[in-house]
Amino acid sequence: MSGFGWKARIGQLYPSGGLCDHEPQLMAPAGVQFLTTRLSFRQAGLEDDRALIDGMESHAQLLADAKVALIAFNCTAASMLVGSDEINRRIRAATGIRSVTTMEAVLAALEAARVRRFALMTPYLPEVVAAETAFFEAQGYTVVAHADLACGDPIAQGTIPPERWRELARSLHDADCEGLLISCAGIQLAPVLGRIEREFGRPVIASNQALVWRCLGLLGLLDRPAGFGALLEGAFDRRHGCA
Repeated sequence: MSGFGWKARIGQLYPSGGLCDHEPQLMAPAGVQFLTTRLSFRQAGLEDDRALIDGMESHAQLLADAKVALIAFNCTAASMLVGSDEINRRIRAATGIRSVTTMEAVLAALEAARVRRFALMTPYLPEVVAAETAFFEAQGYTVVAHADLACGDPIAQGTIPPERWRELARSLHDADCEGLLISCAGIQLAPVLGRIEREFGRPVIASNQALVWRCLGLLGLLDRPAGFGALLEGAFDRRHGCA
């Protein structure tokens, strides 16, 4: 077969002000297509994250029109605050299609990589960093250090140059941790993700990377793209029952 999306079409629900809905497609293997519908989101505070799911069902139904095999709710902070179970339940009720959230994918990736103590890197405001740190600690993880480029809106998040994330990761290199989590689906990481992991010397989990990995696993697709870190290359798949 040939043509874009011949292996799978994946619907993506994505914040409207975000600039990086192309990142999952950059990391996806040939034949896998991400189709995006946007959810209203202009600011990046906690209440804005919680409000992202307002009216979510009608947006998910638009993706269902394209007969996607899976719907990805792609916002790390919103899926953390609202809860993956609630989001997935509502999408399934509205469309009859299975869904996955970014935070659900991140947690699965951390488990697969056996990373319990990690350094955290984000573009979040302090209130969001504090909420996410508390969330992870409630799940049994330890955030040993964090470095942030605090942005008040998704456009600011999306326009941070990729090399800035590479520089920031170096500031966490000496942290006593098992890996690095780069949290946010709205930042440019694909061009530097592999280099960040090589320089960090431990597993690096990133929101869009984890989401693509989880989508491939849920759809039973064995393709494992190179250049975006050990997770997406399949290094941890056997630990998570993916191979």
